[in-house]
Amino acid sequence: MKELIKMVIVLTIISTCSGGILAAVQNGTKDTIKRVILEKEKAPAIGKILKGVANKPLDDTFMLGEGKEAIDFFVGKFEGGKKAVVFESSGNGYEAAIGVMVGVSLDDDKIIGIGVTTHSETPGIGSKAKTDSFLPAQFTGIDLTGEFKVKKDGGKIDAISGATITSRGVCLAVTNASDTYKRLKTDIEKNIK
Repeated sequence: MKELIKMVIVLTIISTCSGGILAAVQNGTKDTIKRVILEKEKAPAIGKILKGVANKPLDDTFMLGEGKEAIDFFVGKFEGGKKAVVFESSGNGYEAAIGVMVGVSLDDDKIIGIGVTTHSETPGIGSKAKTDSFLPAQFTGIDLTGEFKVKKDGGKIDAISGATITSRGVCLAVTNASDTYKRLKTDIEKNIK
């Protein structure tokens, strides 16, 4: 019996130490991971959406919300005083969630562009949502305050051939962005300098 108690104590100590080390590593690398994700996945989409801005959107940011609900907003300032924000939303795709950066003009609440950041969609089919401009181009100029659906579901967006589920996921991500934007619009405007 004493041997069993010894083993339980030793296992408890080892487990506690291992858990502490893992937590420290995770905490120590989270800023680096966030920076790499920004540089490799989000920055290219932000650059396309906010092409021609007078500022540096990756440096001109603010966050709204707390914890896992916190959203990074990237500010674009155009010549002539027009301003826009870009932020990430997501929707369910064929394999997993699809991350989509959505750019919105603060002057008229219209989409200035979208860009897929992350996905696990089928290469050559669903992956076209990120690599081909066909789907993202359809959102430009549309008022963000609506709901977005593919034509097959009664909406106005043409789906990618053979990738209707992926197209639905992108539409859902933009619809979720619309909900976020409507909910936070006042706070967004307060944070724009």
